[in-house]
Amino acid sequence: MGFLKSLLLAVTAAGLTALALAAFAAEPVEGKDYVVISPAMSTDNPGKVEVTEFFWYGCPHCFHFEPTFNQWIKKQGKDVAIRFIPAPLNPAWTAGAKLYYALDILGAQEKLRNDIFVAIHNEHQLSPTDERGFVTWVGKKGVDTTKFSEALNSFSLQSKIRRAAQLTNESKIDGTPSVVVAGKYRIVEPAGMSPEYFMQVADALVAKARKESGK
Repeated sequence: MGFLKSLLLAVTAAGLTALALAAFAAEPVEGKDYVVISPAMSTDNPGKVEVTEFFWYGCPHCFHFEPTFNQWIKKQGKDVAIRFIPAPLNPAWTAGAKLYYALDILGAQEKLRNDIFVAIHNEHQLSPTDERGFVTWVGKKGVDTTKFSEALNSFSLQSKIRRAAQLTNESKIDGTPSVVVAGKYRIVEPAGMSPEYFMQVADALVAKARKESGK
């Protein structure tokens, strides 16, 4: 009987230890899992916890991170707003930002987002720096090429590119993908984390931002 009692106590202690470790792991560590952006970058969704992903269509890390981020997005409540910024970190990336915003203006970006990544990284049918190739490719996807070309060269698109450059600068990122929570917390190398750990860190930072806003 003494042996069984000792075994039960050992199992219970092990379980409590595991729970304690899990709870500890759920708390992201500043400097390791995230950094504080100071001053905070601008946000577009007042009253909500805004989560921004900075990406580039031509980035293989962004392509591989996409399923993880999409899975995380599906689990979020209505008080979490998702924003995508095609980061123009260098002049060559501006073409990809124009592709994103031209499709966004036409309401086709969300529908074609995954297809663009696949066409670039798996099928090699699209270059993220070839604007002329964009027109041909989107046409094959059912997008009106005349309207797309107009959007690609519109004043509205140029304003969006300037805004993307401003936010990219404010976020102090140096690569993609980068994820920023509430304009204040930038997750360190999210694509280098396991999907489970990224979600754990992102959830904890959203909860932190939610608490700080009094929600």
